[in-house]
Amino acid sequence: MIPRDLAKAGHRPVTVPQGASRRELAADLQVVWGRPGGVASDILCPNALPCPARPPADHRPEHPQSATLRGFLVGGGVQVSESIGREQARRVAEGGGFIAALDQSGGSTPKALRLYGVDESAYANDSEMYDVVHAMRTRIVTNPRFDGARVRGAILFQNTVDREVEGLPTSEYLWRRKGIVPFLKVDHGLADEQDGVQRMKPIPDLDDRLPAARAKAVFGTKMRSVIKAANAAGIAAVVEQQFAFAEAILGHDLVPIIEPEVDIHAPDKAACEGLLRERLHAGLHALRGDGQVMFKLTLPEEAGYYAAFCAHPKVLRVVALSGGYSRAEANRKLEANPGVIASFSRALTEGLRVDQDAAAFTAQLDDAVAGIAAASAT
Repeated sequence: MIPRDLAKAGHRPVTVPQGASRRELAADLQVVWGRPGGVASDILCPNALPCPARPPADHRPEHPQSATLRGFLVGGGVQVSESIGREQARRVAEGGGFIAALDQSGGSTPKALRLYGVDESAYANDSEMYDVVHAMRTRIVTNPRFDGARVRGAILFQNTVDREVEGLPTSEYLWRRKGIVPFLKVDHGLADEQDGVQRMKPIPDLDDRLPAARAKAVFGTKMRSVIKAANAAGIAAVVEQQFAFAEAILGHDLVPIIEPEVDIHAPDKAACEGLLRERLHAGLHALRGDGQVMFKLTLPEEAGYYAAFCAHPKVLRVVALSGGYSRAEANRKLEANPGVIASFSRALTEGLRVDQDAAAFTAQLDDAVAGIAAASAT
């Protein structure tokens, strides 16, 4: 039977041969939900090409797609339980590379487009604006220099996940074609400032959106709050809200990225970071079960300030936001924080322009990716 939440998302089971064993299916097949009208080739080989539903006995996966993308294999009474993609988790947790932040939402998109060389006269409404920014993101992610060896993951806006790149949902394109782990921004923006912080607005549709995201190869989520002053009550409220949503997200077998950004212009930034670190430790201590979270944090005033989180058993990875620093400054600060990798947005796209020809755009993107990956390798 199709789980109700996936049926609502428009997915159906792919039939597999009666003779295929649970072990063979679990070891060698991944994508098991076809889009409406899909065929058996929606079951993917580890090299992301169509393959028989039952692999040869001597087959050994070599491509990053080799471990499971979540789902059910249905046919002949065989069903494989849903689980977090082991290979996706490994790619996020191990080695260098960085996580690209391509999740500008409605409020931040106009600024991102202006930096790209596209002003508001280029679009008449939000729908056209999202068309333009999706074209920009497509140009980035399809470029050969935006590769899975250096870009471990990418955070996407909901509108981007709902769109396609080269005939695939954007998140599936990233994972299936490039081995880049997709994350979904789930928050709806910031509430008004109170007690020196901006908590997130309510996310009433969270439980409805996550099953559909999982069905599109999304591995985790991201949600952002902002800290502007060293107010203990405000920072405690931010962290409490973040962990409450994280618990709900873990219940959907997704890995939440907790992002309590400290404003780089806060006059008491170091004090903010001290209060935040204390509250994050308390949140981890109270976190139920064996699920893991990720932290996305502002580059700290003190080098290595978040090192304990990098080794914490409940933290899959610590990543850093650029927060308004130039790419050169962000990379310099990142190098002083071993174990932390980048998750840059504006610093990643700095210097990319809509009017660049293919060669100039590729060279600029390669320079950005190489520099950020090198800073993340410390």
